[in-house]
Amino acid sequence: MKNVGESPREELATGTRGDHPTRDRVARSVLDHGPSTVADLAGRLGLTQAAVRRHLDTLVAENVVEPREQRIYGARTRGRPAKVFALTACGRDAFDQSYDLLAVDALRWIEKAAGGGAAGEAAVAAFARDRIEGQAEPYRKAVEAAPPEGRTEALAKALSVDGYAATARSAPGPQQGEQLCQHHCPVAHVAERYPQLCEAETEFFSRLLGTHVQRLATIAHGDGVCTTFIPRNRPYPAGLGSSQTTTPSASGSTAGRNPA
Repeated sequence: MKNVGESPREELATGTRGDHPTRDRVARSVLDHGPSTVADLAGRLGLTQAAVRRHLDTLVAENVVEPREQRIYGARTRGRPAKVFALTACGRDAFDQSYDLLAVDALRWIEKAAGGGAAGEAAVAAFARDRIEGQAEPYRKAVEAAPPEGRTEALAKALSVDGYAATARSAPGPQQGEQLCQHHCPVAHVAERYPQLCEAETEFFSRLLGTHVQRLATIAHGDGVCTTFIPRNRPYPAGLGSSQTTTPSASGSTAGRNPA
């Protein structure tokens, strides 16, 4: 029988899980690295796979993580996809300090004040773009200071400073490019209702890196990681990033909503 006390969300957020610091490390590792296999977690944390499974069983029972079939991008290999463990909405909330309800209410007010419909959606999109521009300067500096081949990695590091737990890696399969992966999104719940936030972010990445980019997955859509594909050959100068500059744009069909 479970003891009465703080909820899993409160315990994770405040670090008051008593004799379960290792379980907290397991949950934190899933947050920082995205959906993970038992072997992944064991390797990162220096634990046996049996120990990781025990902690995962408890985290699943507490609705902090959930098992999923691993998503494969690019060519599939033989065999059954490995099972991965991803944070649930409850588990992600444990690390989230954003005021989701207030933000949704504010965006709903903007939408209605603009007249609703297409005009309301456009007003929310304008707000989302302005919000990104207000946060853009550290990202521009990081990208402009990096060599061309290191700009995606530089952007990932800058995003991580702001809590997005971002990484950059080569794209799997035949794709020639990189994947920018954001393992955490402080506004994921708001973006579920207003995907214009994701779309504005993707468009900003495109301007900043000077190339067309494609959003493959989003946390707001229910995926474990926000994944953006960035082609290796960039025919445009990177590091501009200004909303006033004419640069290639993100795919309109995949900027904030996943492709079908």
